[in-house]
Amino acid sequence: MSPPGAGRSSVRKHGGTEAPPRRPGITRLPKLGTAVSTKRSERGKDPLINLEVSHHRAVAAVRLLRIEKGKAFVDLLNEKANDSGDNEMGYVERTLGFRTRYLEDRDIRLVTVIVAGTVRWKRYLDYLIMSLCSEEKVFREMEPLLLQILRIGFFEILKLDVPAYAAVDENVRLAKVALRPGAGNMVNAILRKLVLLKETNSLPLPKIEGDERAQARALSIIYSHPVWMVRRWIRFHGKDEALRLMNWNNSDPRFSLRVNTSKGYTRADLVKRLESLQVHYEESIMDEFVRIREGMQAVIQAGLLKDGICAVQDESAGLVVSVVDPQPGETIIDCCAAPGGKTLFMASRLSGEGKIWALDVNKGRLRILMEAAKLHGLDVMITDIHADLRLYTKETTAKYDKVLLDAPCSGLGVLSKRADLRWNRQFEDLEELMCLQDELLDSASTLVKPGGILIYSTCSIDPEENEKRISAFVQRHPEFATQSVCEYVPKKFVTDEGFYSSNPTKHSMDGAFAARLVRSMHKILGVPQGQN
Repeated sequence: MSPPGAGRSSVRKHGGTEAPPRRPGITRLPKLGTAVSTKRSERGKDPLINLEVSHHRAVAAVRLLRIEKGKAFVDLLNEKANDSGDNEMGYVERTLGFRTRYLEDRDIRLVTVIVAGTVRWKRYLDYLIMSLCSEEKVFREMEPLLLQILRIGFFEILKLDVPAYAAVDENVRLAKVALRPGAGNMVNAILRKLVLLKETNSLPLPKIEGDERAQARALSIIYSHPVWMVRRWIRFHGKDEALRLMNWNNSDPRFSLRVNTSKGYTRADLVKRLESLQVHYEESIMDEFVRIREGMQAVIQAGLLKDGICAVQDESAGLVVSVVDPQPGETIIDCCAAPGGKTLFMASRLSGEGKIWALDVNKGRLRILMEAAKLHGLDVMITDIHADLRLYTKETTAKYDKVLLDAPCSGLGVLSKRADLRWNRQFEDLEELMCLQDELLDSASTLVKPGGILIYSTCSIDPEENEKRISAFVQRHPEFATQSVCEYVPKKFVTDEGFYSSNPTKHSMDGAFAARLVRSMHKILGVPQGQN
């Protein structure tokens, strides 16, 4: 019989919302002695600190559990790493009944890699876990925490190439301490079976055969993407490009940094700081940007973001700002501004002359935007507006030189950075998003001065959110005409229709789209009533 508190009172299916009961401490370690510290925490109590269980795996398992319940994000990168570590330890203690030691920079990187990778490969991992269980019912009724520990073990063995003995031993120990000995035995049996299958190159994966639907199902398992997404990409881009997109989304994300020129810094200044931190970088096609593959945590810890020297921003977003082409003295409104990366970049391009209004329906995100504006020394140029664009345009008579609508979208161009987004999007969401995009475009168009510019952008690679929305808009609004972006971005980003488009597999950056539309100086007859 397990001692009190060592097991679970009932079996909970993963996906449930019941919180695990809080336990008084560790009761199952054979010898606590030097493995447990009772260092007093800042909160004035003595939590048990387990030094025997792999700390980053325990944190990763709890974070994965919280992500599954919709109460956490994937990314652990944080400017306040100590606070982040303290928060994570609090979640670990409440979930497992004990703490591990505080997270150091290396631990945060490991947790980030394991959590993001496990979430990306979830469908692939679950298919294999279910295949290696004695029966499907065992998988379907598996305790949520046990499933996360198995996912971590499978990911480490199959995708991180962690030595098999380490992955097995550490995850077995975690299951025994966090759950009960029987759970550890189960993890041991399944992981050892996996190791044998990997060594003999005989993993039980589905074959890519049959009709289009059957092939898409097999590919969705092998490449760990939703079936609807796989089918849609094959339809729009062809099978080869769909495979390249999925491989890109499953690779480690690449980050770009934009230097804050409004504070007088140059790319050379940023490069010098990166070299001092031994962070490898590549120069970008844009003068204000550099690319980095690794070392983001070092950048954060060195205070480069906190001190306003640079900001994390993908080049694809920077190219959208190039399409806007902010000029000194102009009035610009950013209609869905938060979190504010494009707003800040546009403001820096105004050279202290002009004004930007940042409108967003989310008050909290708008506050973060204004805090960032102050940090970058741009707050005097930016005025925030907390409002729903559709309601705001009914109440205002204001007109602007340029109007940017960076519309809410599926985010299908940023799946490499947003590991969980592929599982949070449904096919039905696209129809709702397209209706919203049309409504916002109609509203944004009323803010454009005669002769002014309307820019529509997304971080999607789906033509129905991009080209088709512009085509439908121009039909509704003949007073607007598309203008080629060829003067504003390099030729390789310009489509045959004159739109801006970045593609992850072609340009090694996030997928994005932007269209530039000019409003006629004269009133166009025949505009549908209520549209303008």
